[in-house]
Amino acid sequence: MTDATLPQATVPHDGTDAEARPIFREDRKVLGISTETWPGILAPLGIGILALSAWEFIVWWRAIPPFILPGPLLIAKTLVADWTTLSASLWITLRITAAALIAAVTLGVGLAILFTQSKWLEKSLFPYAVILQVTPVVSIAPLIIIWVGDINLSLLICAWIVAFFPILSNTILGLNSADHNLRNLFELYGASRWQTLRYLRLPAALPYFLGGLKISGGLALIGAVVAEFVAGSGGNASGLAYRILEAGYQLKIPRMFAALIMISASGIAIFLAISWVSHLLLRRWHESALKREN
Repeated sequence: MTDATLPQATVPHDGTDAEARPIFREDRKVLGISTETWPGILAPLGIGILALSAWEFIVWWRAIPPFILPGPLLIAKTLVADWTTLSASLWITLRITAAALIAAVTLGVGLAILFTQSKWLEKSLFPYAVILQVTPVVSIAPLIIIWVGDINLSLLICAWIVAFFPILSNTILGLNSADHNLRNLFELYGASRWQTLRYLRLPAALPYFLGGLKISGGLALIGAVVAEFVAGSGGNASGLAYRILEAGYQLKIPRMFAALIMISASGIAIFLAISWVSHLLLRRWHESALKREN
């Protein structure tokens, strides 16, 4: 039997095109979350619970002192007991992180647009952006603190240095990735540089920019913490990094772990927030965010 003779499924028609529309599979949800999403939540959650249980058991079984390795339960109790102090320090670190990320987005996108409009400008300045990226921030942070004088501004600059390059490089790549046939079409119809940038190159660069933003969000937090370590060694900072140093000097290891958990949780929250924004901006038109039925 050939393909032409195979029986075809028929659906009764009422004289309109309503029945000819594609039928999409219903998306089932549990507690407001798609059933396809639950495995991605439960699998890492289960692994984490098993790891924490094994950690707590080993600490109890080997009778490891808290100043060597505290158990997860003691760390959780310390986090609750010292929440007031640690949350205030966390707020300082997050303010620096947010300010650095905003500065990185503003300067990174602005320079990327300038570089794509002038190749000579890109060839002249981009190598210095690379140099800035590959220079370890921990080695130049003491100099920045000395030269700037203001601690908060110094921390902001250090965090910006770390977060700046991924946004710049990804946005340049996105602006240059616009379809050349569409660019030729824009030129054929006499579109200006501004119109081509606004209606073609910027939308094409949006997924690349959001990818760089996901990287820079975590790097801004890392840069802020590293800079606080350098400044905190002199007693001039009160972010979470300084609390870690303080706890280490006083052998309050549970508090050190509690501060580390807050930093990690903050980094995860930043990543999830940016991923959510990325999904909202791309879900209706970009291939990376469209839901496939097969």
